[in-house]
This record gives sequence, C-alpha cells and structure tokens, in this order.
Amino acid sequence: MKTLVRTLGGAAALGVAGLGWASLVERNWFALRRFTVPVLAPGSRPLRVLQISDLHLVPRQQHKVEWVRSLAALEPDLVVNTGDNLAALDAVPEALRAMEPLFAFPGAFVLGSNDYYAPVPKNPARYLTKRHAQAPPGRILLPVEDLRSGMEAGGWADLDNARTSLSVAGSTIELVGTDDAHIRHDRYADVAGPASPTAALTVGVTHAPYQRVLDPMTDDGARLLLAGHTHGGQLAVPFHGALVTNCDLPTDRAKGLSRWWPGAGSAPSSLAPADAAWLHVSAGLGTSPYAPVRFACRPEATLLTLVPR
Repeated sequence: MKTLVRTLGGAAALGVAGLGWASLVERNWFALRRFTVPVLAPGSRPLRVLQISDLHLVPRQQHKVEWVRSLAALEPDLVVNTGDNLAALDAVPEALRAMEPLFAFPGAFVLGSNDYYAPVPKNPARYLTKRHAQAPPGRILLPVEDLRSGMEAGGWADLDNARTSLSVAGSTIELVGTDDAHIRHDRYADVAGPASPTAALTVGVTHAPYQRVLDPMTDDGARLLLAGHTHGGQLAVPFHGALVTNCDLPTDRAKGLSRWWPGAGSAPSSLAPADAAWLHVSAGLGTSPYAPVRFACRPEATLLTLVPR
C-alpha cells in the first residue's frame, strides 16, 4: 500500500510540474525556426520569407508583442501572416503594433477563425477531440475589419480568396490564398488557375491546412504552401510528436517543413514525387486564453530561405 501511495504521489507531482512548465514557461518561450527550401529556379538569388501565425493576442501579452516586433531585425524579403492574430475584443491595436515594424517589408496575410470570433471557455480536454475550436452559433464577433484594414494600410496584400503578385527583392512572386477553411470560408475555386509562367514562384497561403485547399493549389502549380492553425499539436508527446492537428492534415505534418502532393494525406513524405510542393505549417506563437498551455511544442515564427532547386 505504501508503495502504491508513493507511486501515485510521484505521478501527481510529475503532472503538476508538467502543467506548470506548459503553462508558465513553454508557452512564453518563443523560438525562431529556420528552414532552407530548394524551390526556386536554378540561378535564382535566395529569398527569405518570414512566416508568423496564430498570435492569439490579448493586450497584456507585451512580451509576445515585443518579440514579434524584434523579428524586423531579420530584414526578410517577404512577410506572410497566416492568421488567428486575435484573442480579445480590444486586441487589434496591440496586434497591429506587434506587426508595425514588419510593415517595412513586402507582405501578405490571410485570416483565421480567431480573427472573426472571440474565444470561449471550454473543457480543456476538448483540445484532443476533432471538434476543438469549431465556431458554435452565437460566438462574439471580433473587430476583424479593423485588423484587415490595419494590415492593408501597412502595405500588406489580403489573400483571403484572392490572387496577386508582388515584387520581392527584384523577383515576381505570385501568391494565391483562401480564407479560413476551418470555418468553411475558403473559396479556392474563385481564384483557381494555373501558376503564372512569368513568376519566379507561386505560393499558396491558407490558415487551416485542409487537404481540399492544399490539393488544388498544388495541382495548379503552387510549389510552396504556407499554413498555420494546428499549433503544432500544442500538446505533444516527446519523441512522438503531435496527437491532433485540428484538421484533416496527418499528425506527422502538424508543424515544420514537408512535401505535399495530391494524395499525400495517406502517404509518407518519403514517397513524394520529384515535383511535389513544399508545405510549411507553423506551430504559431499563441494559444487560446482558455487553454494557455504548450508542451513539447514551443511557440514559434519561421524564417524560410528559398534557394534554387
């Protein structure tokens, strides 16, 4: 009996320690990830793309605001924001202040469900279910148009069900995006079409990486796909990885860089064809204020260096 009591006591202490780490330390331990992506034509000069995602910002999170502002020192050639910037009705001014130094660089954005709807209290165990974060009727609307107009005023292109081209360090980059597929705002068919033959690269951008969006983007010739939404699983198992992605993306692609092609959802990356696109999913920088924990999955932004194939 004493042995059982000691075992249970040790397990409880370990659980408390893990919760303290996840809620007090790791969720504020921001990381800059770096990847090299061989996606440009031979002879092209490298391009550096900074991706930020899933800030889930409330105004009191000044450490996060200042960390995002500091990313301007990287001097990227292009900034892509893949949505879910807000977590409070009064968060827009601080979200725009966080991004303000990055407006000095060419940029583009898509929106996520948490730019439209305020978070709500829920059972934390729901994070491990497929119904996590679905927007129920009656959720409080956030001032999304203030956020949208602020980023557009900063010079960034709105890619929500839109297509555009930007001059990036002397190269033409085509970008095609959708609004958030998680709440079925995606309308890729409205902007579908072959990749521009005159662009150095076509990039597909979406918040939630659902296969119904990734597959047609790849079919149309986008060779780089950028998304967020998954939080990298948020609660990961060391040496295993994510347990959920909160969409139909396989858990082995919950964060980081991988290959994508139509049908990739049921195949390992090792079987990627030579012309497969590159997919980067950001684990993002925040959490819901009602589930403020991360474990074995640090919050992150990513600097992608695009180089010749």
